[in-house]
Amino acid sequence: MEANVQKWGNSLAVRIPRPFAAEIGIEEGSEVDVVVEDGGIVVRPRRAVRMKLEKLLAGVTAKNAHRESDLGPAVGREAW
Repeated sequence: MEANVQKWGNSLAVRIPRPFAAEIGIEEGSEVDVVVEDGGIVVRPRRAVRMKLEKLLAGVTAKNAHRESDLGPAVGREAW
């Protein structure tokens, strides 16, 4: 697909056709990474890194674990 580069303030802009945006799952407000690669410009959607609880807990050791904190007496209907 051919597109035109247009001035947008002090920058340049290229519109992303709706079918392309839908195919890669981006919409208005989506965060993307823009990089120069092999003499071209590449736009990639930023994806949130999803971690599994087991993997996160595997990184907890006696050396980096926080100590228990005393937050005072219960207020309201908390169960301690």
